[in-house]
Amino acid sequence: MNNIKQNPFSAPEDSAGRSFNELPLSPGMQETLQQLGYLTMTPIQAASLPAALAGQDLIAQAKTGSGKTAAFALSLLTRLNPRRFAVQAMVLCPTRELADQVTQEIRRLARSCDNIKIMTLCGGSTMRPQIASLEHGAHIVVGTPGRIMDHMERGTLDLSALNTLVLDEADRMLDMGFYDDIVYVAKRCPADRQTLLFSATYPDGIAKLARQFMCNPQEIKLLEQHETSKIRQRFYEVSNEERLEAVGALLRHYRPVSTLAFCNTKQQCRALLEVLHAQGIKALTLNGDLEQRERDQVLIQFANRSCSVLVATDVAARGLDIAQLEAVINVDVTPDPEIHVHRIGRTGRADQDGWALSLCGPSDRHRITSIAKMTGNIPEWHEMSALLNEDESPLIPPMVTLQILGGRKEKIRPGDVLGALTGDAGFTREQVGKITVTDFTTYVAVVRNIASEAVRRLSAGKVKGKTVKVRAL
Repeated sequence: MNNIKQNPFSAPEDSAGRSFNELPLSPGMQETLQQLGYLTMTPIQAASLPAALAGQDLIAQAKTGSGKTAAFALSLLTRLNPRRFAVQAMVLCPTRELADQVTQEIRRLARSCDNIKIMTLCGGSTMRPQIASLEHGAHIVVGTPGRIMDHMERGTLDLSALNTLVLDEADRMLDMGFYDDIVYVAKRCPADRQTLLFSATYPDGIAKLARQFMCNPQEIKLLEQHETSKIRQRFYEVSNEERLEAVGALLRHYRPVSTLAFCNTKQQCRALLEVLHAQGIKALTLNGDLEQRERDQVLIQFANRSCSVLVATDVAARGLDIAQLEAVINVDVTPDPEIHVHRIGRTGRADQDGWALSLCGPSDRHRITSIAKMTGNIPEWHEMSALLNEDESPLIPPMVTLQILGGRKEKIRPGDVLGALTGDAGFTREQVGKITVTDFTTYVAVVRNIASEAVRRLSAGKVKGKTVKVRAL
């Protein structure tokens, strides 16, 4: 069980641009890919799909945003029998947010398949509706290890028909202490199955997992490469006493709309939050002590640009993929160069540029040397004293999040909220930002200067024919 076939796939140029037409996919699936605009494969798709579609076990190293979800989704959908109402594929994810993203992506790709039922099983939601849905049958389940285990122990999740097990962002699950849970789940899946493991980094625990329950996995390792022109890295040497105050100075100089600030510890996160609040900067933090509902609210406010800075540890930020992230600040330098590359890769996505700013204490020099050696880039050092804060206006996020009591359970959809705001309430489409509907609550971002008036008009009017309670977060 423990032979790992080394296939370090490290040359993006010999894979980028290859067509999905080369793959043995059904005409319906090829048509769906065309409709979704998936014309050529990303490097991870080109490297992993031929082996995955051939039924091989796989360990693939790839970061968030590299197209890995489609890589495993196409494989598990190809092996699915739609006429058999039993769980045939399962995807384990570290967080509920990632599980939701994966579910949405599989649904998009499953368009051409007959009535495929996909379920998300995560903590933070009550068990009873999940149990009822499972009784009606599902083809694919996507979930977090803890909740999947709960269902297995209760006997509400039958995996006897499972043919594909996917571990998504396995390194993050290990970071979060899920090693034993993953082993518990995997060992209770049918032995005659395909296992696909995706991970951004390659800690020791990955090989240990592979030895326990994978069958001759093929290993694919993509060297992560960021376009240097898109991510502009700068390093600033500071004393440990100056470090937290220096974050505010960077924010006032560069003035990014959205910044992800990484600290190495939860205590440092809390200390930075206090300093930023004292400086009048709207910041929120993610940590393991938050309940799922609070975590959801923090992420929604950050993603819709109602909060300037999200302060997090690497573990708390697992599974996050925020669009339009202007800057990453390394408040503490990570001892692991791979994690540094992973952190800064959150910015400069798609066709956007981004700043990666690192604060380094005198004892961090050897860490910077390791990062430079791994990336092949010469660090660009700048002086804090050279930062000019010509713009003294406060750093205020452009949007405010409104919370509406009522969500999917009340059949509310994003269009209903947009209609209420642009109809009777009289606002324009441009004044309304991202709308997020959860089971019991809806969140809508509106331009800051209309927030209080939007609360008043929505409260006085109706959403989907009903009066709703609204407040600004």
